[in-house]
Amino acid sequence: MPGSRVTAAPAAVGSAVLDLIGDTPLVLLDRVAEGLPGSQVYAKAEFLNPGGSVKDRPALNMIRQAEREGRLRPGQTIIDATSGNTGIAYAMIGAALGYSVRLYLPANASPERKRILAAYGAEVVLTDPALQTDGAIQACRHAFASRPAGKYYPDQYGNPANWRAHYETTGPEVWDQTAGGVTHFVAGLGTSGTLMGTGRYLKERNPDVRIVSMQPSTPFHGLEGLKHMATAMQPDIYDPGFADEEVYVETEDAYAMVKRMAREEGLMAGISSGANVVAALRVARRAPGSVVVTVLCDGADKYLTDRFWDEEE
Repeated sequence: MPGSRVTAAPAAVGSAVLDLIGDTPLVLLDRVAEGLPGSQVYAKAEFLNPGGSVKDRPALNMIRQAEREGRLRPGQTIIDATSGNTGIAYAMIGAALGYSVRLYLPANASPERKRILAAYGAEVVLTDPALQTDGAIQACRHAFASRPAGKYYPDQYGNPANWRAHYETTGPEVWDQTAGGVTHFVAGLGTSGTLMGTGRYLKERNPDVRIVSMQPSTPFHGLEGLKHMATAMQPDIYDPGFADEEVYVETEDAYAMVKRMAREEGLMAGISSGANVVAALRVARRAPGSVVVTVLCDGADKYLTDRFWDEEE
């Protein structure tokens, strides 16, 4: 009626943006997967989460669990080590819930990630780029051990709430979106939470689902956020015997796939996403009739200053 106002029910503090985390679409990659022997390759579009990556899921779960258990209270600062995406998720969630955030980040993280963190108001401590994420982890642990008062340290590399976020959300979504038809799940190893949580759920639903871990082919690589487990600090939540098989990907192959997905699929995905797709295609090629699901961890917007975009094919 004229002059009337529609009043929405009040939402919980910070819930509006946080309610958008999860339920991401599953995209069929039909062009880059053209010519496969009856196999289908799907990718979970995790870059559509409000923080722009798959890391929104574990970051929110770790924070909410800490709140429920009284380990995170108003006025405290959230601190953790990150390669970028979990840090962005912490910063976004912290802004929504009113927590300050301090992050330990390798200095060679992309300029875009640093700008996004600054935009959310997070404090960033840059660490030795030669030590990659391991150096950030060590610096964060030392800082927390020396002055723990007023801080909550989720420890994404050792917190079971990380992988449980994927067990409780990503796994069920993949199962439902494929109507239980998934035959292989492929994910890269950083904290290992996506692989461990999603894989455990899928194995419980169907023990024949093959879980495939992807990691860089060498210790020195350009796949931000991923670990070469043989030479890196292994996360406490990682079980090296869990995956049914492993695939190793070259940085250059991941770069090429990022450009292919942009130009052939219209998907602007990040570098670890490109590596995941490379691995998924290899799996699908040697498993005729398979339904392979992988993860587009984040978007290409965080990597547009990388030189590979300007290199000739």
